[in-house]
Amino acid sequence: MDRNISYTFQVLGGDATYGSKGQLKNREIYTIGSPTYFPEDYSIQNNYISGKPDLSIIIPVYNEEGNIAELYEKLCSILSVLNETYEIIFVDDGSIDNTFREIKAIQDNNIRIVRFQRNYGKAAALSCGFKKSRGDFVITLDGDLQDDPKEIPRFLDKLKDFDMVSGWKVKRQDPISKTFPSKCFNKLTRFITGVKINDFNCGYKGYRKEVVKNINLYGEFHRYIPALAHWKGYTVGEIEVEHHPRIHGKSKYGVERLLKGCLDLITVTFLMLYKKRPLHMFGGIGFVLGFSGIAISMYLLMLWATGTKIGDRPLLMLGILLTVIGAQFVSLGLIGELITNSRNNDDYIIKFDSYELENGR
Repeated sequence: MDRNISYTFQVLGGDATYGSKGQLKNREIYTIGSPTYFPEDYSIQNNYISGKPDLSIIIPVYNEEGNIAELYEKLCSILSVLNETYEIIFVDDGSIDNTFREIKAIQDNNIRIVRFQRNYGKAAALSCGFKKSRGDFVITLDGDLQDDPKEIPRFLDKLKDFDMVSGWKVKRQDPISKTFPSKCFNKLTRFITGVKINDFNCGYKGYRKEVVKNINLYGEFHRYIPALAHWKGYTVGEIEVEHHPRIHGKSKYGVERLLKGCLDLITVTFLMLYKKRPLHMFGGIGFVLGFSGIAISMYLLMLWATGTKIGDRPLLMLGILLTVIGAQFVSLGLIGELITNSRNNDDYIIKFDSYELENGR
């Protein structure tokens, strides 16, 4: 971004002033390209001092320096006409460009910045944002400008009927290399989890406060938030949202996410079905393996009774080896998932938190 260009500022509740970004004060909001207009009686909030906001906007970002200013401008144009107090939480997931600097340059008391020590992934960023949020309603959207902030009022309206609302990118502005695997993935996830929505991958979602406070995210589980919410007993709805092509920056997702997504789908399914009753899972496996072992043993016993030697038979050795190793691997893997899901999964280090600095923590 050109640091020498001029910006247009509007002092909320007063006359417009003009100057450089460095001249911003706490009660000013800058716009880039064209002014943002606010109602005459609108005044900037200071929620971190005055009280809890109605709405929390959580935006995980990673190397999005070219999108921050425009995204903030679009958010302000929508939030300014809502009759809701709000906070905007940027979670910088260890960006290595100027994303953090661009966010810090915005002078707005409603913005909270959390910066990770390194890149931990979207699930960790959302989990942190959920914990930091204070609003009665929570909106999550990506920082790449492909999600349009104008949809926020529609999410809030839909949240009157549902505990969680997921966006559906009907006309997705991405190459077929991303859209086709995503469609297959969504159909498989819908079939296995039983959650009747069309787009699990969409990062544009709305929640009631109690949903985000009771969902445990780690790994790549951000794709399965609707399934996790449904499993917790919350109602899940869906709305169609407009999707824009990416203009600045590069996509952070590659082919490897398909494999991760399939593996996580197995984990989510197991947790949904057997977290509270693992014996049903392990008992079922044990019964099948045990019955097979007994059947093989009875067969070999009959051979032994007829005088046939069984000690050097490959069937005996292979059956024992596969039974023991298979049971060990499956059991250890699933028990490990149970332990991981039940413990505190704050596996990230916060390098900067603007709210803690403002409150002298």
